[in-house]
Amino acid sequence: MGDRTALVTGASKGIGQAIAVRLAEQGATVVVHYGADRDGAAATVDAIGRAGGAAVAVHAELGVDGDVETLFAGVEAALAGRPLDIVVNNAAAAPAGPLGGTTPAEFDRLFAVNVRAPYFIVQRALPLLRDGGRVITISSAATRMANPTQTSFAMTKGAVETMTRTLANQLGDRGITVNAVAPGATRTATNGEWFAAPGLADLIAGTTALGRLGSADDVADVVAFLASDAARWVTGQVIDASGGLFLGPRAG
Repeated sequence: MGDRTALVTGASKGIGQAIAVRLAEQGATVVVHYGADRDGAAATVDAIGRAGGAAVAVHAELGVDGDVETLFAGVEAALAGRPLDIVVNNAAAAPAGPLGGTTPAEFDRLFAVNVRAPYFIVQRALPLLRDGGRVITISSAATRMANPTQTSFAMTKGAVETMTRTLANQLGDRGITVNAVAPGATRTATNGEWFAAPGLADLIAGTTALGRLGSADDVADVVAFLASDAARWVTGQVIDASGGLFLGPRAG
């Protein structure tokens, strides 16, 4: 990636942290966005520095008025006049409850963070984004399966997949590729306790074609590919990075 620059939202932990570190390993200077976890963002920046990379942490709470302008005030200060090459929309609000228990406030919060923020982040990034740049949004395998406990969350991810296709068509004349990555069940340092429930990890692993849970690095490597020149001919796509979650009945 040479002297390229990247913005990764929600990069203080989990998949976002792994993406930021991976892009830095490929030579990008990374703007590490965080919402509440200042210590986690500092840990991401430190990990990048220890690996010989460069990163700056920028704070902005997403899903509130003025969120994108707050974010890009920090982004532009960090870039110091350099163009932006890669935008990774990773930050997201966690799934809310089932239809019967979701409140209007929870629903609005999900869409504000998971849909409105990525949309206007891309809008705001466009004047900074170099021709031939990359826009990558993290979706979810929840968009292709019926999970009644994640209806509103899956709706938000379906929206950003539609955004991906339409923006790819719009921005292609600038050589900008726009893609999404859809992880499945992914174990990270922050959600490990959830997978620790007796038998749960084995149950979910048994529903994947590759027979295991995903890791943050599994997803980060797919994002790094899409951000690289090797993916210059890939745009408007949703790349499933779930290990083949719920593809159908398993033989044997």
